[in-house]
Amino acid sequence: MRLWRRAVQTARLLIGVPDYDTYVEHMRLHHPERPVMSYEEFFNERMRARYRGGGGRCC
Repeated sequence: MRLWRRAVQTARLLIGVPDYDTYVEHMRLHHPERPVMSYEEFFNERMRARYRGGGGRCC
């Protein structure tokens, strides 16, 4: 199952689809004091970051 999740994550990265589950896990581990965006908020923010030329990484 772990291999499958990694393959799905890689495929999403290759075609430019952001990985919401990875984002949620990162936020809970590294930024527990910050609210987690909904999937729609996350997707829209990632698309804005992608097309405005910014990376948008927090860490």
